[in-house]
Amino acid sequence: MRIGEMARRSGVSARMLRHYDALGLVRPSGRSGSGYREYSEPDLRRIFHVESLRSLGLSLKEIGRALDDPEFAPSTLVADLIERTEERIRLETELLRRLGHVARTGPEEWEEVLAAVALLTELGSRSPGARQHAALAAGDGSAPVGALTEALLQEESPNVAGALRWALTQSGAAEARDLAAGLDDEDSAVRRRAAEALAELPDRSGALRSALAHPDRDVRSIIAVELGLRGDAAATTELVTMVVDGVRDVPAAEALGAIAALADAEETIVDALTAAFDAAVDYAVRQRVVQAVAEIPGAAADSALSRLAGDQDTRIAHTAAFIRRLRSPR
Repeated sequence: MRIGEMARRSGVSARMLRHYDALGLVRPSGRSGSGYREYSEPDLRRIFHVESLRSLGLSLKEIGRALDDPEFAPSTLVADLIERTEERIRLETELLRRLGHVARTGPEEWEEVLAAVALLTELGSRSPGARQHAALAAGDGSAPVGALTEALLQEESPNVAGALRWALTQSGAAEARDLAAGLDDEDSAVRRRAAEALAELPDRSGALRSALAHPDRDVRSIIAVELGLRGDAAATTELVTMVVDGVRDVPAAEALGAIAALADAEETIVDALTAAFDAAVDYAVRQRVVQAVAEIPGAAADSALSRLAGDQDTRIAHTAAFIRRLRSPR
């Protein structure tokens, strides 16, 4: 069959068939007496093979190798195609994400679009300095809040993460649910960053209380300390447990002191601490509890320290007595 008929039967234009011929990819099996290209049925099948492989994204060079090299492994080709396709999807997803962030800023002018794109680009920079500059610049509230949250959860530099948390609090539009979603991330570092950011958002005590039941103890400890410093008694049990277990026990004790003062919960907290002391056998645990009682203001804590000053363990007794003397002038 001549090139015109070949084009009709294969669906490939005559121009492309000539190109395939020039590349040696699909050459007609013969020539007519007049010099016209003559294609055979095997040539037609090869055309179909070429077009099938093109639909997978292979280059013409790769197709030629796949069809003509007997040692070429299809599995290698398929693996390479999968890798390239995944990368293309990643890039397209990144583009879609950025477009979504820009759209949510509600730009009315091209200058606003360009400014948002520039900020997003800088937030994704490999330079920590550039990312920190972008975070600080975003403190005026003009940055896409979703982009700031996303950047924060992925930020490994403590300084840049701190700047991003500041920018979120300055924006006044940070959504607790966006950060709360980060608490369920598979990466413990992401969960920690989400907890730290959530703790810095004002007026989000409801979201913080929900996180008190989180299975990640690191998350719970961050949240409990923040709630305690706000005077929220819901964190009391977790804070006492932190003191007993030696998990951020110093800030936990300070938070318990804040609850006692702000929520008028002195007696409840002292009772919880002394119960933990009486149940403990290990000296280090008992010493931490005594030091935590020292952070609690009021007569109930003074009374507890007086009792602990008579403990059979002289180390405990001396610590309690010393703290009691320090508190007496007050």
